[in-house]
Amino acid sequence: MPMEAHETSQLPSPHAGSGTGWQPASVPEPEWMWMRGGWEVMAHGVIFADYNQQVGPRGEGKAESVNWGMLMEQHKLCRGTILLRQMFSAESLTSPHPGFPELFQTGETYHGEPLVDHQHPHNVFAELSALYLLPLSKTVSWELYGGPAAEPALGPVTYIHRASAAELPLAPLSHHLQDSTHTSFGVVTTGFVIDWFKLEGSAFNGHEPNEERWSIQPAALESWSARASVAPNRNWTAQYSIGHLDHPEALELWNQWRETASVEYNRALAAGNWATSLVWGRVHEIGTDIHLNGYLLESTLNFRRRDYLFTRMELVDKNELFPPAELPSYRIGAYTFGGTRDLVQNRAWQLGLGADLTVYSKPAALDAAYGNYPVSFQIFLRMRPGLGGEEHRH
Repeated sequence: MPMEAHETSQLPSPHAGSGTGWQPASVPEPEWMWMRGGWEVMAHGVIFADYNQQVGPRGEGKAESVNWGMLMEQHKLCRGTILLRQMFSAESLTSPHPGFPELFQTGETYHGEPLVDHQHPHNVFAELSALYLLPLSKTVSWELYGGPAAEPALGPVTYIHRASAAELPLAPLSHHLQDSTHTSFGVVTTGFVIDWFKLEGSAFNGHEPNEERWSIQPAALESWSARASVAPNRNWTAQYSIGHLDHPEALELWNQWRETASVEYNRALAAGNWATSLVWGRVHEIGTDIHLNGYLLESTLNFRRRDYLFTRMELVDKNELFPPAELPSYRIGAYTFGGTRDLVQNRAWQLGLGADLTVYSKPAALDAAYGNYPVSFQIFLRMRPGLGGEEHRH
């Protein structure tokens, strides 16, 4: 089935997700939209104001805010369409380093040490990019994308933009095995869309951002990736990708192979929506025996318009919980369940009150560090644009 791009939207693709990644075209998009001088301008984002409590010997409680905002501008250019994106986050102020407490989370550094049991705040300049799509025939288009802060063709739609994670403030524990390249300081991507199939490749800066969250940190485009995506209809997408990352972690000497595969499903309901994602990511540290896998299933059900139930279930290998970051690795399970109720819901705004609870499985060898039964919970207010502009897209 063709992607129905001309029937549904001026966007380069009705499946547009994050970077050049595809999500189901039926995903509802809370956003504001304007037309100015032939330009279609869109704005969307989210603010979570929450109390986050991680329970156990390595736990911590913190009042914080997860947040991001994005502007998008699109216009016809020659025979194609250009889409500009600018994404920003204030998390370096609303949850300054070491960031968001999150048991068993690893990745990146703080003050020259590995960041453990915390999720780092995102960069002020989370994306500064341009995407150009040029039709070559009725079913074939050429894609060109990139920018000083952009997302290479590696992994699924990042969790920040996945509809299945829309009510979950914290990052998945498997984030650094699956979609952590969503902010890379230097990306060039090109590829071809053939009806409902897309094949693309990227050259990019594979280094993780440093702890100066307000800066852009350019480097040589020494990493590469390739991705194949399919969108057989409006409700399904899937992708497989592989990438070679040059020295991604500041304190690690080795390069990295990364593989990911994912399937996303979305279904519009009479009074809501149901979005589900299944994601796998695998990392091999080149020159070592380290192979790490992360498996994720997440789902968000919106029913009776104002009510949401959501879950995220993960199994992920962690080898950085204790220095040095070497074998052995530990298989961690994290199982999150929660709900949100919209207190305000109109064409302009959605304001919801929600909470979630996470329980964990782990090897007994970690009992001394994390306790026998670690748990965590969050209570939050969530604010984002309303669905007033949705009919323009879908």
